[in-house]
Amino acid sequence: MFLDNRQVAMDSALEALADSIDYFQDNIERLRPSLREALKPHYTARLDSMHQLQELARTHLKMLPRDADVERDDFLWLWSRLKSFVGNDSQVLINELLEQERVLMQALSTLFTHPLPEPIEPVVDQCMKGCRQLIRELYELQKRKTRR
Repeated sequence: MFLDNRQVAMDSALEALADSIDYFQDNIERLRPSLREALKPHYTARLDSMHQLQELARTHLKMLPRDADVERDDFLWLWSRLKSFVGNDSQVLINELLEQERVLMQALSTLFTHPLPEPIEPVVDQCMKGCRQLIRELYELQKRKTRR
């Protein structure tokens, strides 16, 4: 089944949401407890939004769920671990999380360039706002780390 441009944009946004959540969950143990607790509510909300968006995409865009790219996830995890050997583990993770947010913002922005069914738009908007909040939180955590 071929996807139209709007479906491709939605698929990319859903994939970026899933990658972001997976990366956080895969690396949660590497975060210090204070960082973990500061970030956990953002990812819990993101998971809820992702599930809501998946359901809306299935209903309004006739999209079927797809499997995650496991090889890519493994590569990103390994690359992050290698970078941690030469740098501060928390700083490496914060930078990686910021990169995930950049990719997600780009995917959500692209999705907004297509006409979306009315029920989908507020959820995508909510994802964008959550992304911006998380970026602010990550920069604040990064600033606190560099001051020490």
